[in-house]
Amino acid sequence: MHLHMLQGDEKITHYFNVIRDSTLSNPGKSNVIDNFKNLGVNFLIGDLFDHESLVKAIKQVDVVISTVGHAQLVEQGRIIAAIKEAGNVKRFFPSEFGNDVDRVHAVEPAKSAFATKANIRRAIEAQGIPFTYSGYFLPSLNQPGATATPREKVVIVGDGNPKEASVPVNVILSIRHSVFVKGDHTNFEIEPSFGVEASELYPDVKYTTVDEYLNQFV
Repeated sequence: MHLHMLQGDEKITHYFNVIRDSTLSNPGKSNVIDNFKNLGVNFLIGDLFDHESLVKAIKQVDVVISTVGHAQLVEQGRIIAAIKEAGNVKRFFPSEFGNDVDRVHAVEPAKSAFATKANIRRAIEAQGIPFTYSGYFLPSLNQPGATATPREKVVIVGDGNPKEASVPVNVILSIRHSVFVKGDHTNFEIEPSFGVEASELYPDVKYTTVDEYLNQFV
């Protein structure tokens, strides 16, 4: 995931990757490390489970982007604690899978993952850390593995008949069930006491509406 984000963030000129020393010196990781180096990444030695090294690394940046996987979601509490102690971070992007986890009506196994993410959100907010919760389903039109808008064809996944799916497909399907069956990205109103529609924050920016975006494919 780190590599995909770097390739998509061409405007970022100073990018740091917190990495364990053992990973940096692991011959089996040399291709990945070389890819990072070719993209101009600076490495900071640290470990998610070493608070002192995390704080030291975070003090050298002003934006922190978490790309931890499902198994480490709850461990983002360690990142939050390090950000709070460092005191210099202007924006934190926790690991998100594109859903507004506070408003979903998900089924398992996504339901449990979303609950963990919601707890992480509350911890970030409780510490007063500036944050952004990001989403990505619309730009790729829900194409499996896609990182950009499809240009030639759109695949409609599944026919609705299978009764069971094994890991990890069941995780992906339960997330998509939340997005496309339950409509969890659009079935709520923004609560004005703590939220605002993005275009109101930056009125000078020309935003593309969902309808305008989708009309390109009609």
